[in-house]
Amino acid sequence: MDNYSSNEITGIDARLVQLIGNIQARCGDLAASEAKVVALLLADPLFVGESTTAQVAARAGVSPPSVVRAARAIGFGGFAELKMEIARARGTTRFFAPPEALAADATSATVLETAIRAGADALAALGGAVELAAFDKAVDTILAARQVIAFGAGTSATVAADAVFRLRAVGATTIGIPDYLSAMIATRLLGPGDVVIAVSSTGRTSTTLAIADAASSAGASLIAVTNQYGTPLAKLADIALVVGGAPLPAQMAAAGSRLAQLVLIDALVAALALRDPARSRRAERAGIDLPDIS
Repeated sequence: MDNYSSNEITGIDARLVQLIGNIQARCGDLAASEAKVVALLLADPLFVGESTTAQVAARAGVSPPSVVRAARAIGFGGFAELKMEIARARGTTRFFAPPEALAADATSATVLETAIRAGADALAALGGAVELAAFDKAVDTILAARQVIAFGAGTSATVAADAVFRLRAVGATTIGIPDYLSAMIATRLLGPGDVVIAVSSTGRTSTTLAIADAASSAGASLIAVTNQYGTPLAKLADIALVVGGAPLPAQMAAAGSRLAQLVLIDALVAALALRDPARSRRAERAGIDLPDIS
């Protein structure tokens, strides 16, 4: 009996997505030969799990040592350990079948189901990608901050805007500046004790990297919310909150990535409220008499 039904993910499926999410989060800065191996792993993990080093190398078009190096580069002790993890996770093949690209004649039901799956997979991948030590450090850093600036460009701007609203709601002095030049001026005026949250799915957006660099130069703490370790933004950050997620060219990947980032922000806010309930209550009282504009 198929364990997958419409909008649900079983415990086995969740473990599969977490494994893939963990791998996706760690493939942002690989050598070309290693990247070929990881691309094959993400496209056909069952083949990799059942094959020898030589077979994987032949299909990926690389040398056998590159297969071993690729496994180590994404956090495994070697190729044998990678195969063991695939064997543990392969209770079902549902996730291992890559989602089909939406065709022009796709039905509304297909589009909706694809979007739901992309979001559900992104959330499950989040659990395998984000490092709890980094998450705890981010909470402590924001708690101690004098002020926080959140910045993102393009679709990441919506995540940054949500972070501003949600952090304000628990008493963190948070500023959102969507205009790049204004944000750059404000960031250059920061100093030690201030925090910048930079949101970029790719970790390579030029304007976001410029803001991040300005924050570091000013002495502010830099928290990156991004998809992969090893990207320029993740390397520059004091704290990298990595959500994993599918490669961005996929039709639904950007939406799934954004959803995972929003859930990460929600988790940060919840942790802040639990750590400092008095400040959260003050912030709540500050908004009691505001008009409902929904």
